[in-house]
Amino acid sequence: MQEFSSVYARRILLASLVCIGMGFTVLFPVLAPLGREIGLSEFQITSIIATSALTVFLATPIWGRLSDQWGRKRVILVGLFGFSAGTVLFNSVLYAGLAGALTGWMLFLALVAARVAHATVMAASMPAANAYMADITDAANRTKGMGAAGAANNAGAILGPAVAALAFVTLLTPLWVMAGVAFLTGLFAWRFLPEPPRHKPRQRQPRMRYTDPRIFAFVIVGVTMFTGMALVQQTMGFRFQDALNLDAAATARTFGLAMMASAGCSLLAQGFIVQRLSLAPFTLLRLALPLLIVAFTLMSLLETQLGLTAAMMIQGLGMGLAGPAFMAGASLAVSAEEQGAVAGVAGSCGPLGFTLGPLIGGALYQIGPALPYACAAGMYVVLLISMHWLGRRVPSTGSTR
Repeated sequence: MQEFSSVYARRILLASLVCIGMGFTVLFPVLAPLGREIGLSEFQITSIIATSALTVFLATPIWGRLSDQWGRKRVILVGLFGFSAGTVLFNSVLYAGLAGALTGWMLFLALVAARVAHATVMAASMPAANAYMADITDAANRTKGMGAAGAANNAGAILGPAVAALAFVTLLTPLWVMAGVAFLTGLFAWRFLPEPPRHKPRQRQPRMRYTDPRIFAFVIVGVTMFTGMALVQQTMGFRFQDALNLDAAATARTFGLAMMASAGCSLLAQGFIVQRLSLAPFTLLRLALPLLIVAFTLMSLLETQLGLTAAMMIQGLGMGLAGPAFMAGASLAVSAEEQGAVAGVAGSCGPLGFTLGPLIGGALYQIGPALPYACAAGMYVVLLISMHWLGRRVPSTGSTR
């Protein structure tokens, strides 16, 4: 094995995170109009995402602990190659739906089963990648390291919707392309990504609980934050299509451009603001939440392309500050030997939010198109009011407050 270099490893890891970011975002501009094309309701479409997210929620802590035992690289590779194979499976079921070979509830159940299988393996990438970043950064640079990881992920989040623009060929073309990109990235990481020497296979670590007092405040913040985020993100495709009266391909393109702008603002926040300001995680969260409240309020009130896109850009800026703050705060609260475990727990807060959020958002959207965004704004107001109480529950280490 080549000699380990943290600088070299960081570059390869960030390249892999770009692909992971692409994989998570390429589906969002496509699934809403695609689901309507194959006859699914808004609630069924968001239920597919919710079921997938529940699977990721259950699998992520397991993969995080396994990365402590098997090594970070091996688990990252499982996620990348698993994402590629799972995308092929999911796309095949979607193609059957478009061709009329599967319809109705049989199609819906087949999509759920394919997405669950997909989610089980793709869940491996993020906890292993976040633990890898924790391995190669010290406590003083942990927030910046997580910010760099978030910036790479958001660079991918910009490219994912750009790939979604290929929907003008067929609605499935972006997903087939992403399956190939993930496979090639897996080959790249297999050949060039070194294993951090600190984390060679080891004895099984005790399971970290969500109620562990060192990270409990961050779990509350993470679950609430990602539930509101998912509630919005999984219905915005419908919002763009209905408010602007677009067809399926135009929806994928227009919403994809808005997602690219949102991810660009996240990249700006994580690549510049977080990197240049040495702020504690809870301080960053207190800056981020008002931005997100403004963004969701605008989404509930505006019905123009410019207005909705601007709201998504503000949302991206807020999440760009909140994401690395949440991950770094949880990481700094535990020991070096528990980084895989805490990455698994913290990483599963997003999937739990994306389990609850789409179900709530899909149901609310069918009642009234503005309701999901008003609900998300209200959730974030409560979270902002609670920040002082939550901050007092964080152990006084001097690095997380």
